[in-house]
Amino acid sequence: MADLLYFASLAETLEMKSERLELPADCNSVEALVALLRSRGEPFAGAFDGSTRILVAINQEMSEPSAEISDRDEIAFFPPVTGG
Repeated sequence: MADLLYFASLAETLEMKSERLELPADCNSVEALVALLRSRGEPFAGAFDGSTRILVAINQEMSEPSAEISDRDEIAFFPPVTGG
């Protein structure tokens, strides 16, 4: 099972910080995972609708939407963070 982590405003919107998810065989990229999450309906559909940029890290390494994933990965989603 993949470990999904949600941070900052994304965690607030989804009302969860993490979950474990068994990925279907055809869910092998971040893009496919986002599509799967959106198919759950609200609040996932709104959170991942593309209107707000969401960054992703796979196993604590920044990744692109086309990056491959597996059931053994930790996949973290978070909004860009600025600081001073």
